[in-house]
Amino acid sequence: MTATTMDIDTDPRDARGQGALGETIFRWLCLGAATLLLAALAGVVISLAIGGWPAFRQFGLGFLTSTDWNPVTEVYGAAGPIVGTIVTSILSLVIALPLALGVSVFLVEFCPRNIAKPIAVAVELLAGIPSIVYGMWGLFVLAPWFALHVQLPIMTSTSLPGWVQAVFAGIPNGANIFTASLILAIMILPYMAAVFRELLLTIPSQVREAAYGLGSTSFEVIRKVMLPYVKRGTVGVIMLGLGRALGETMAVTFIIGNSHGFPHSLFDSGSTIASTIANEFAEATSDMHTSALIALGFVLFVLTFAVLAVARLLLASEKH
Repeated sequence: MTATTMDIDTDPRDARGQGALGETIFRWLCLGAATLLLAALAGVVISLAIGGWPAFRQFGLGFLTSTDWNPVTEVYGAAGPIVGTIVTSILSLVIALPLALGVSVFLVEFCPRNIAKPIAVAVELLAGIPSIVYGMWGLFVLAPWFALHVQLPIMTSTSLPGWVQAVFAGIPNGANIFTASLILAIMILPYMAAVFRELLLTIPSQVREAAYGLGSTSFEVIRKVMLPYVKRGTVGVIMLGLGRALGETMAVTFIIGNSHGFPHSLFDSGSTIASTIANEFAEATSDMHTSALIALGFVLFVLTFAVLAVARLLLASEKH
């Protein structure tokens, strides 16, 4: 009765005026948020470009192709960290992608419902663990075990072909490109598995039931029905996982060996752009050294932006 009286007493013109004012304020707030985000992004790009310009001007394209990195002689080249970033990111994605798909398919299709939810929550919690924890575990547990039980037996084996020995050559201390890729794979695996599971859960149950009704096996339903159904989202998840691997810093810094040279094998020590910046930015004493590190940050930004742009292009192409 009271609400009816209030509705009758309220002038409809006042209600429309208040609604229009609220709508206008809401639109301006959204516009301000979008503008602030774009302004912050532009500020980051401009700052990196200005800060790295002395290094780009001094070394030209040689900054991207040279492996020399010597703060004493003020000679800097980013080829080693760039190659290390790309190799570790792609290798970690190759390791993590099938495992993430397997985990998500198991939770959606085969795992009993009463334990699927707790396992899914545990996977999501693993995705939130700080990267430095993975790095310390990799340094103190994974690297010694890997060096003793994997790296050393392979390197001392005399029955392997020469090209295999060349691929796995290096110092048997566990700190190398491959173990860094393993750590990255472990880091991005829970994240990718959680998103894959959410994608698979969006498939209507009638679609899977229809496929089973036609006599398909579980493998055929997964391969011919479920994965094609979430193909567009899968491309996006892969690219986002790759983007996260490209920018990972502390976990890689602990275990990659931090050598600026060009890595010649999977068991060779190396560096990434992020690990180089983290290791040297606090110790940079000259303007050129600081500029070279900022230039590395600019290169990493462009590399990550290119990966995400490719992801968007792939997703857009799927629409047609």
